[in-house]
Amino acid sequence: MISRKEIEEREFEILAPYAVFSKNSKGRRYPEREDDQRTCFQRDRDRILHSTAFRRLQYKTQVFVNDEGDHYRTRLTHTLEVAQIARSIASTLKLNEDLAESLALSHDLGHGPFGHAGQDALALLMKNYGGFNHNFQVLRIVEDLEESYPKFKGLNLTFEVREGLRKHTESKFFSLEAQIVDLADEIAYNSHDLDDGIRAGFLSFKELAGLRLWEKVLRRVRREFGQKINPIQKRRMAIRFLINAQVKDIVGETLKRIHLRKIKTVHEALKDRHIANFSSDFKLDLGELKKYLSTKLYKHPNVFSKSLRGKEVIKTLFKAYIHDPKKMPTYARSKVKRFGLRRTVCDYIAGMTDRFAEEEYSKLF
Repeated sequence: MISRKEIEEREFEILAPYAVFSKNSKGRRYPEREDDQRTCFQRDRDRILHSTAFRRLQYKTQVFVNDEGDHYRTRLTHTLEVAQIARSIASTLKLNEDLAESLALSHDLGHGPFGHAGQDALALLMKNYGGFNHNFQVLRIVEDLEESYPKFKGLNLTFEVREGLRKHTESKFFSLEAQIVDLADEIAYNSHDLDDGIRAGFLSFKELAGLRLWEKVLRRVRREFGQKINPIQKRRMAIRFLINAQVKDIVGETLKRIHLRKIKTVHEALKDRHIANFSSDFKLDLGELKKYLSTKLYKHPNVFSKSLRGKEVIKTLFKAYIHDPKKMPTYARSKVKRFGLRRTVCDYIAGMTDRFAEEEYSKLF
């Protein structure tokens, strides 16, 4: 049986000197005895996987709401895809895969129902009361709102994971692993939102033909499989090659920057939040694709109408709970004294799945 100490020692043999080593973790907010078999980051990963917030991702919107089909990405499948891509890049760069996976699995825990439309609605409702942002909500969940453990609030994750989740704040520990997860997130939604858009019939190969990056991908598909490949396989292989192209560019550009900046230790890596990145030329091609997705998919009438519906549901529920807090369950109301009514209502709605929010709306109105 391999022990935690053996895994920690193996990291020093395998990982790059600028990786984050489990043995060197700054620990947890509330001290705990270390696990005999798992490293601290492996333990973080398991806590995130077993959290209530993680399970709820199954019924939260990515682009298409949950009732539109069984095969569209949800916030959960998106998260799992980000974790896979992050581990792959981390492994290639000899970074800490367990830390990267923990960050990837938790990066979207703070999303409310109905995707970005839900976030926009909550942000507007909380505009003069501290605001709402899904990145900050992640930290509220892992540091406070999860109630799985009797000795502390939250999940009591390691310093390195919590700081890695503060990506849009003045974090003093934005590791290369955290940078990689940010890019893996971008790769996943660039590729899989495109895949779902084509599957839904909102985007077409004909319309995509003018995009430089897509053309490069299709040339590779034709080169490797010829013209007889069926449409479903063509789409899947194109998306696969699109992901591969993005991963390959990030690995090459990141190694180049590490070499040019002579990064030798984790402390040197922490001084620059932009070591891991796409190359300049690739960013131009990727920007063209992202602009296309923004116009043709995210603003598509069908997607937009669902977004309006989601915003209306959230706005109406919020007003109802503010007017009569007793419409919320006891466990939610119990936090009013600590957080205030408005923040408590915001937390309660942000934790809802699309399905539960619709059920609550129907029950109350």
